[in-house]
Amino acid sequence: MTITLDIHIEELRAELRNADPAERRQIEAELQIAQAELIAAEAEQEDTMDGEPPF
Repeated sequence: MTITLDIHIEELRAELRNADPAERRQIEAELQIAQAELIAAEAEQEDTMDGEPPF
C-alpha cells in the first residue's frame, strides 16, 4: 500500500508543478491527505512488525 501512496504523491507533485491557481488548492489538499495516509500506513506497518505474537 505504501508503494501505491508513494506513486500517488509523486503524481500529485508533478500535477502541482503545472497546475493553475484554481487547481493548485485542490491538488495541495489531495497531496496533504495522501501524505497523511502514507504516514499512517508506515506507522501501522512498524507497529505490526514490532508487536508481540498474538498468543
